[in-house]
Amino acid sequence: MDQKQYVLIFSTAYLPFIGGAELAIKEITDRMHDLHFILITARMRRDLPRRERIGTIDVYRVGIGIPFLDKVLSPILAACKVFMLTRRVHVCLFWSVMVSYTTITPALLHMFGFYRNVPVLLTLQEGDSEKHIFEGRFGLIAFWWRISLRYARYVHVISTYLGTLARDFGYGGTLSVVPNGVDARVFYPRDVEREKNVIVTTSRLVRKNGIDLLISAMPYVVKHVPDAKLHIIGDGVERNKLERMVKVLHMEDAIIFFGAVSFEKVPDYLAPAWVFVRPSRSEGLGTAFLEAMAMGIPVVATRVGGIPDFLEDEKTGLFADVDSVEDIAKKIICLLIDDALHDKLSRNGKELIKETYSWDIIAERIKTIFKNLCAS
Repeated sequence: MDQKQYVLIFSTAYLPFIGGAELAIKEITDRMHDLHFILITARMRRDLPRRERIGTIDVYRVGIGIPFLDKVLSPILAACKVFMLTRRVHVCLFWSVMVSYTTITPALLHMFGFYRNVPVLLTLQEGDSEKHIFEGRFGLIAFWWRISLRYARYVHVISTYLGTLARDFGYGGTLSVVPNGVDARVFYPRDVEREKNVIVTTSRLVRKNGIDLLISAMPYVVKHVPDAKLHIIGDGVERNKLERMVKVLHMEDAIIFFGAVSFEKVPDYLAPAWVFVRPSRSEGLGTAFLEAMAMGIPVVATRVGGIPDFLEDEKTGLFADVDSVEDIAKKIICLLIDDALHDKLSRNGKELIKETYSWDIIAERIKTIFKNLCAS
């Protein structure tokens, strides 16, 4: 048996599927060279190899390449993969990233008496509303949260809000708040001329991100700043509905949908913008805000979820009232016409990201958690 210490990671999705959790796994593990990593994930596409090396991680995909089926079966398939892998490698830690299909595997193994000597680190990154977490899928989501938390030795959350939520579910063990970071090699102020009339958002087009509210605010904004433009970067289930809204409001000349773009190209779309806005209804942390701030773009956000961890009103951004179209418009207009406020928020935001949200800093904190758990 290989006597090197391995961290076994469980994630329902992984690259090339890109989300905040998937990027966090890669950014953290890329900065650790004295631990070894294996990741088990649902395959979900037939063209993806069952095994490959991505960065510092050996990735194993379980399933036949059919998304729904692979996700539903992944706890069983992942457990079988664990039994096979532990015959040849020494696993010192199970790391479950979020509460989802594949990631409940360590809790199930412990529940049935397997590998109870291997501690479970549970990372919570969820950005869903509390209603969805407590009531979604007829209560199954809440049930798996309770099970996952019961068998976790240590819980890592990316925001104070998620820490409180874990406690509300009855978790009484060790918990640390360590946010996601920003890749300074990708998100940094560009040497391009900013367009003072451009508002930008990078968002999945789902209800929780409040893009319908942002679109509804644009007629008010255009009334005060006639040449204002809104650039919407991202795609999602609400796109058709949002495009119909734009037509009903006769805002086709002011609002442009760019669709989904690759992660590497997001900074190119952010760079010319004057203001970043996402009037979220719920948010685990809000990495998109941090990325905009790293580029020196002031942000307008709502006081929900993990956003208050980094946004101080009129210091590192502006808060708009939740679900208030009028207040969203008011805060956007403030930043379009008040250069002094804009420049202050731009400076403060960049400084905050540099001091607190560098992936190098974040990875060191997570590394300490890994080492303590592997030594326990």
